[in-house]
Amino acid sequence: MHPDTPSTAPAAADVQTLGAGVTKRTTRLADGRELIYFDDPDTTLGAERAVDARDIDPRPATATMRQDILTGDWVSIAAARQNRAFLPPAELDPLAPQTPTNPSEIPSLYDVAVFENKSPSFGPALAEAVGDLPEASDPPRGLNDLTHLGLGRTRTSVGRCEVVCFSPEREGSFGTQSVTRARTVIEAWADRTAALSALPGVEQVFPFENRGEAIGVTLQHPHGQIYSYPYVTPRTTRLLDSIDRTAPDLFQRILEFEQQGPRVLLRGEHWTAFVPFAARWPIEIHMLPHRHVPDFTALTNEERDELAPIYLRLLRGLDAVYDSPTPYIAAWHQAPVNIGRDTVRLNLQITSPRRAADKLKFLAGSEAAMGAWIGDVPPETAADRLRAAIEGVQL
Repeated sequence: MHPDTPSTAPAAADVQTLGAGVTKRTTRLADGRELIYFDDPDTTLGAERAVDARDIDPRPATATMRQDILTGDWVSIAAARQNRAFLPPAELDPLAPQTPTNPSEIPSLYDVAVFENKSPSFGPALAEAVGDLPEASDPPRGLNDLTHLGLGRTRTSVGRCEVVCFSPEREGSFGTQSVTRARTVIEAWADRTAALSALPGVEQVFPFENRGEAIGVTLQHPHGQIYSYPYVTPRTTRLLDSIDRTAPDLFQRILEFEQQGPRVLLRGEHWTAFVPFAARWPIEIHMLPHRHVPDFTALTNEERDELAPIYLRLLRGLDAVYDSPTPYIAAWHQAPVNIGRDTVRLNLQITSPRRAADKLKFLAGSEAAMGAWIGDVPPETAADRLRAAIEGVQL
C-alpha cells in the first residue's frame, strides 16, 4: 500500500502523549502483530496512518527452547528465522515505509516505528494469541522450573521480539540520528520496557542495536531490537551472583572506582561513560547513570534528556576512531522484571571486535570454547584513543 492511499486515524484510545512531547500511536499489521508509531515532538507528520492491507502468510508458531544440561542455559530453536530478509536491495527494504513496489512492514511514513518481529526467537507471550496463532503449548512454570536441570527438557519460547526503526531513511544507525530523534527513541525504549515487562511469562527485557555486517547485521536500515525473555539471561544470572558475593551497591562502587581512574570518556550531570577496567573487547564502552535505576522506565525526564546527546557523542566518537564506520553491539542491560530490582542498575555496554583499521578480533579456542578471554588492547590505551576521537565530535 502506498502512503498516499486512503488512511484511517487511530481511535482516541490508541493515541497517547509521552515525555518530551513524543506522541504514541498504536495499530495492528495485517496479520495481527502490533505496530506502534512514536512521533517526534516537532514532527511534520499528520495524525492519520495508512492501513496495512497486505495479504500475508499467518505468523509462525511460537518457537521451542531446549535446555543445555551442561550449563543450565536455555537455547531457543527458532527455525522460522531462516526466512528473514538478508541484505535486500534498497528498493525492497522491509523497514522502509510501504510503496506500490515495496510491500514492507510499515504502511506509513514515520519518525520512529516499533513492531513485533515476523519470525521471533521468543513469543508471542502467553495470552497474546492473535487469529489462528496457537497459544503456547508448554510454557515455563516460573523461574524455579527453568533452573531445574534435566535431560531432554523443553519449554515453549514465550516472550516477544520487537524491531525498533530509528528512522524511515534506508541507511544509518542510532549515531546518525538528531538529538531530537534520539530522544524519541529513548522514550520508545522506556514505553516498550514498561509494556513488555507487564506481559505474562516475561522475565527480562533487553533493548539493543547491532551495527555492521561484521556483527551479522542483515539489514542496512537504521534499527535496533528489543528481546523479551521468559528467563533471566545467563549474563544477568552471573551478575546477580557477583552482587551476592560482593555488595548490594556494587554498581555504585564501580561508578566511583571508574570516575577516579584514567578510563573515563564522558561525564555529565547524570551519566558517566568509561572503558571498563577488565575490558574483553578491543573496543568496549560502558555507561552508567549516577543514581540507581533498574531500567529505562525509572529514568527522569532530565536523565533522558541528557542521555540523548551523550549517547550520540559516544557513538559518533566511536566512528571517528577510524576512517570507516565501526561495527558494534550496543546492549542496554536492564534489571530483570521480578528479581534484582534494587541491585541491578541500568547500564549500557558497547562492544566491537575491531582491533585495528583493517583487523577484527575473532572468538577462537580460548574465548569461544572455554570463555577465557585474552585482551588485545590495554583498556587505558583504548580509552585514550576513544577520548581523543570523542573530543572532536560536534552534534
